[in-house]
Amino acid sequence: MNILRRLFGGDGGVPSGDRGVYVYVRPKMCKEILRVRVDPMNNLSESEDGGTYFVRKVATGNRCPFPVEITLFFDGSKRLSNKEISNGEFVTEAEYDAFMAQSEPAQS
Repeated sequence: MNILRRLFGGDGGVPSGDRGVYVYVRPKMCKEILRVRVDPMNNLSESEDGGTYFVRKVATGNRCPFPVEITLFFDGSKRLSNKEISNGEFVTEAEYDAFMAQSEPAQS
């Protein structure tokens, strides 16, 4: 079982050495908070100007029927420079962590 945890990051957190960019969103009219991951080395599209990048993601939660559309903009070094959202709002990682702690079933 430990080999599976090492392979797939069984602790549920962000694996060490993860190059992903994470944004946290709450869909409109929902309490659920989603974590969306973007890999700057694989998920980005080059902008028409040729010097910057962008990615569009649509995320839907397990308990919320409303999709959120996220557009992230990156500079020439593939660092996040701006973000836009439709049908939701950006929230902080702390709000996501609090939501996840509240959502976990109580252990006896």
